[in-house]
Amino acid sequence: MSRHSPREFDPVALGHLETLAWASYYRREWGPALRAFVGMIDQGFGLGPRLTFIGAWHVLRANKAWAPVPDNDPDAARASMMRFYRLVLGHSDLSFDPHRASELEVEWWRLHRAHQRDDVATRGELERALVDLYSYVYSAPPETMHEAARWRAEAMDLSDAWVAGGCELTDPRLAAERRALVASYSALLDAVSRIPA
Repeated sequence: MSRHSPREFDPVALGHLETLAWASYYRREWGPALRAFVGMIDQGFGLGPRLTFIGAWHVLRANKAWAPVPDNDPDAARASMMRFYRLVLGHSDLSFDPHRASELEVEWWRLHRAHQRDDVATRGELERALVDLYSYVYSAPPETMHEAARWRAEAMDLSDAWVAGGCELTDPRLAAERRALVASYSALLDAVSRIPA
């Protein structure tokens, strides 16, 4: 683990790690989920070893608060994500309000669940929520984030189909999800690397 700017990351590594994180989340395998979060935060934010583990713990707590259906705890999820974003703010070259970032983070979680389970949120609404989060956290023009959002929403649709199919690790939809996440992170890297620190 090493310190680096959140605008410098390996999209292939991040796509692989997020696929592991999502699979572990849906299978309620919290140990592997925590390991995947550690890898994602290390790769995505470059906080160094100690802060990466602390950040991963906050993200795990947020996901565990959000996971139950229908009796989840959005307030607890937002509180844990606010602690995570406060950590990122204090140890990176990003500039944002952690409270607002946590609201935007959990909002796309909400829209994804509504799209996945009840079809009351559209794919377009989910993509807009991702654009809002990315452009806010990275201080980027929203129009530069559409491709990253589109591919990440595609990955969610593939993940939803994988969940509906029984969450089998040998299901080829998991590999397709990983490819979509790599494409999303590649588009995000292209956009954020153009932004002056």
